[in-house]
Amino acid sequence: MNEQASIWVVDDDEAIRFVLKRALRKSGYPVECFDSVGAVSKALETGQPKAILTDIRLPDADGLSVMDTLERQAISVPVIAMTAYSDLDQAVSAFQRGVFEYLPKPFDLDQVISVVGRAVAPGTRAEEEPEKERGSQLLGESPAMQEVFRTIGRLSRSDISVLITGETGSGKEVVARVLHQHSPRAEGPFVAINTAAIPAELLESELFGHERGSFTGAHSRREGRFEEAAGGTLFLDEIGDMPLALQTRLLRVLAEGDYYRIGGRDLLRADVRIIAATHQDLEAKVKEGSFREDLYHRLNVIYIALPPLRDRSEDISMLVRRFMKQVAEELDLEEKHLRPETVRVLETLPWPGNVRQLLNLCRQLCVMAPGDQIFPEDLPPDILSQDPAPAETGQWPDLLRKWARAELASGATGLVGRAQSELERVLIDCALEQTDGQRQKAAELLGLGRNTLTRKLQKIDEFAV
Repeated sequence: MNEQASIWVVDDDEAIRFVLKRALRKSGYPVECFDSVGAVSKALETGQPKAILTDIRLPDADGLSVMDTLERQAISVPVIAMTAYSDLDQAVSAFQRGVFEYLPKPFDLDQVISVVGRAVAPGTRAEEEPEKERGSQLLGESPAMQEVFRTIGRLSRSDISVLITGETGSGKEVVARVLHQHSPRAEGPFVAINTAAIPAELLESELFGHERGSFTGAHSRREGRFEEAAGGTLFLDEIGDMPLALQTRLLRVLAEGDYYRIGGRDLLRADVRIIAATHQDLEAKVKEGSFREDLYHRLNVIYIALPPLRDRSEDISMLVRRFMKQVAEELDLEEKHLRPETVRVLETLPWPGNVRQLLNLCRQLCVMAPGDQIFPEDLPPDILSQDPAPAETGQWPDLLRKWARAELASGATGLVGRAQSELERVLIDCALEQTDGQRQKAAELLGLGRNTLTRKLQKIDEFAV
C-alpha cells in the first residue's frame, strides 16, 4: 500500500470505474477516474499520476495512445492496459509499446491491486519499443491462453532461452514461431528440428554439420542447423528424446557459445536463440537419469506450459469458427457452420490430439458434411465414440464463485438471472441427451412436469434468438 500513490483509472464504463475506484481506495490509493483519452491528456497538463490503469478501447482513441502523450511530455509513468477483447497480437503490441502489465477482462480485483502495487514500487518504469510485424495462429480466450499471450508479450523484447511443454498437437511449434516473430531476431531465420524424428547416429551431424570425409558417407561438407539458424532462432522439438551423449555436446555449446563441425577444425560461433519443446516431464527424466539436470536448467530459463484443449473447452467455439473459415478458403469451398448443439458435443470430448485434432476434424467436415449446417449426427464415428473428458466433479461451486467475482469486478449486472438461465439450459440439455430427446423422461429426471419443461425450453429458445 502506498498512501501517496495517485492512480488514474481510464474506462468509458461507469460501473468498471466505480468498482476499480472502490477497490483501489480500499487498498489505500488515491484515485482519479476518466472516461476518455482526451480527458487524461488534458489532466496531464497540470499533474501526473503514479500509474495509469486504462481500457484499450475508448470512445475517442486507443487507450494506449496516452503513452504518446506521456512521451511527448517526458513523463515516466507505468501504464496498465485492460481489455475485454484480448488476443495474442494485441497483447504483444501492448507490451512492445511499453505497458507495464496487460489484464484481460474480466479480471480478479486482487490481481489488479497486486499489479498496481508492483507498478508503483520504487524503481519501476516502462520502456517503449517500436512496433513489430504482427500475426499468428494462436487463438484462445481462456485464462490459460491469456497467460500464454502475456508471457509471449513480455518476451517480445528478449531472445532468452524458452522451454515449451504441452501434449502432442497443443501448438508448441506455433508458440515457438510466434516467439521468434515477435523477438529482436525476427529478421533472422527460424529453423526447426524434431530431435525424436532423426536417428541418434545422424542427429549430431544434423545439428552441427560435418566436414567432407569425417565419416563414411560424408562426401561433402554440410552445414548444420546451428549454422542455418545463425542470427535467428533454433527450435529443438521433442528435446526430451535427445540421447545423453548429444545432450552433453549441446550443453557445451549453450555454455560456451561455440562448436566444431564433425571432423572440423574451425571454431564456429553459435549465434542462435534456443527454444526447446517437449511433451515429456523433463524433471522426471532428470530424476531417472535420462536427461541432464544442467542442460534442463540451461533450457528452462523461461517456461511456457500449453494447456491441453480439454482444459480450455471454452475456446473450442472460437477455434471451430476460425478453422472452418480457414479451411474453406484453403480448399476453395463454401464455408460451413457448426450448430450450437454440435459445438456443445465437441466441448465435452477429451481431444487427445488437441488443437491439431480439432483442425483436422474441421477439414474433414468442410469436405464431407452434406449441408452448410453441421449437426451432431454429421460428426464422424471416431469422434462420437470418444469417451467424454473427465468431469471436474465437486468443483463447480468454486468455478461459479470465480465466475461471479470476475463478472462483478468487470461491472456486470443481472448475474442471478444469467446464472439461473445457464444452469437450467445445461441441466435440460444433459437430461435430453440422457433420454434421447424424450421430454417426458427428461422432465422426470429433472423433477419437473412435462409442461414446465416445455415452457423452459421455449424460454431458452427465445433467449438464444
